[in-house]
Amino acid sequence: MKFALHFGNLVFPDAAGAARLGRAAEAAGFDSVLAVDHVVLPEGFATRYPYSADGNLPAKVDGDWPDPLVWLAFLAAATTKLKLLTGVVIVPQREPVVMAKQIATLDMMSGGRFEFGIGVGWLKEEFEALGMAFERRGKRTDEYLAAMRALWSPGPTEFSGEFIRFPNLHCYPKPAGKVPIIVGGHSEAAAKRAGRLGDGFFPSIGSQFDVFPLFDIVRAAAEKAGRDPAGIEFITGCPDALPASGKDPVAAVEERRARGVSRIVLPLTAFMPDLEANLARFGEQVIRPCSR
Repeated sequence: MKFALHFGNLVFPDAAGAARLGRAAEAAGFDSVLAVDHVVLPEGFATRYPYSADGNLPAKVDGDWPDPLVWLAFLAAATTKLKLLTGVVIVPQREPVVMAKQIATLDMMSGGRFEFGIGVGWLKEEFEALGMAFERRGKRTDEYLAAMRALWSPGPTEFSGEFIRFPNLHCYPKPAGKVPIIVGGHSEAAAKRAGRLGDGFFPSIGSQFDVFPLFDIVRAAAEKAGRDPAGIEFITGCPDALPASGKDPVAAVEERRARGVSRIVLPLTAFMPDLEANLARFGEQVIRPCSR
């Protein structure tokens, strides 16, 4: 079982904090750190946040939200082993050729440690502020991912789609290896997207959703697309593994493993304020026993 820490760039938006987090996470045995994405958060937006029980965004709209790719590049320089995962980048808000270049550079310079967590977005007012269409964002996401994967392939690349097209282009550097695409979202559409084209599926870290029925949708979509479902990584939260849960964390993790999960994502806030001590304790009591 692998373990990841979520909301890294929100809890530690500054350079010193990011480096501190990276060192502590590596020392404790965590596999990866996630950074979240919002370019802007419009004042007084009305759209309901889909990942909390009350529909409210569990973060300050006027706090620091560092760009996830830039923040992860700094984290890469401060660490040696940690995987660098976006959780998630809102793909249809970004120009795909530029984004492909940024991701390839980050993956190459980090030695192949980047993992591309993607989503289609939920905040309509943010799309409007950026001048992007909210409608058909799922279709646009699928095409953008295909275009980026083409640009990461060897040699010059051309692409012709409904939303983007370009002639033969040289786009270098190439990634150090295959960039895993981890599909986020707890909808049936997200599960089908993960099955069709994802290397992993990360539906939610909260407890308000029963995410396991979505795993069957992922597997069915993979088989329909002629893909092996066994090659798709399933990632979830595990509230009963958190230090304050009062439950047996190892038993909780093993229950997840038995249901097909191979990486557990935990909110970084659960280990604050005594970061180093709490992460080290979790490493000894949970990560090491569950990694044997």
